[in-house]
Amino acid sequence: MTHTDKTPFVLLAALVVLLALGPFLPKSLFLLTMSLGKGLVVLGLVVLLRTGLVSFGQGLYYCVGAYAVGSLSQFASVKNAVLLLLAGTLVTAILATILGFLLANYRGIFFAMLTLALSMIVYGLLVKTSTLGSTDGFNVPPASLLGKVISGQSNQYPMFALACIVAFVAAVLTNSYLWTALGQLSSAIRDNEIRVEYMGASVRNAVHTKYVLAGALAGLGGAVTALAIGHIDPEMAYWTTSGEFVFVAILGGTGSVIAPFLGSIIFEFIRTYAYQYSPNTWQLVLGAALLLLIIFLPAGLWSVFARLRRRT
Repeated sequence: MTHTDKTPFVLLAALVVLLALGPFLPKSLFLLTMSLGKGLVVLGLVVLLRTGLVSFGQGLYYCVGAYAVGSLSQFASVKNAVLLLLAGTLVTAILATILGFLLANYRGIFFAMLTLALSMIVYGLLVKTSTLGSTDGFNVPPASLLGKVISGQSNQYPMFALACIVAFVAAVLTNSYLWTALGQLSSAIRDNEIRVEYMGASVRNAVHTKYVLAGALAGLGGAVTALAIGHIDPEMAYWTTSGEFVFVAILGGTGSVIAPFLGSIIFEFIRTYAYQYSPNTWQLVLGAALLLLIIFLPAGLWSVFARLRRRT
């Protein structure tokens, strides 16, 4: 990280504001928690997009992270929220490391379709597994922290606060990674892999590392979502879920680690209120609103802040 990078300070300010305003936004806490959880998945996608890679299978890790939390909570009686979040992240990081040995060899449409195929394989396995609830999934018992229950419909602020802190730490660490030599290779790999190899860097290893990071972030997002909702099902691995993450990544932009969370919050609120006030045509309203945003802000919502910063 260079001395000119103000992102950590902006993230810290956002964390303080969200934690302070949380008690005054009881009706929005659940939506904000969900947005932060999904924003973590999109944050991983941004790492891949900066490298020129599009994954249509992040729902795989989102789902596996959630099921890791649900399984430990339901079958092993693990209640500690921090342990559950760490477990969801670790399991997905290991899985991404294994699958990354295969996917690091592919680029473009082949990479995208392979990630989609792997995600749908997991979806099919979960649908056929009656022990895990088959198509219905199963409920996740409320988690606790320091002996106090922090999740559940009647106790949303503690879970929201935990999601804010987790998102802050993940964003700061990811931002630090993007400023390292390996992180800075992203644009070079996207533009010309051969030149990167001539420089002495291994493109395959770099892509593998980025894929593991994206998978771990998706698993963490799934773990947060599982604790917030209290229920998980195979739909979390379905291709529409992965497509939604890609859409939010494009909506927010790739210019900053803040953009995924901004895009996710706006997407969730537009979808929720479109369904609330237009239940029969909510998809049309959502599509029209997001289409306008993409037309007028093709580089994503973060481009607005980038323009303002250049002008000042």
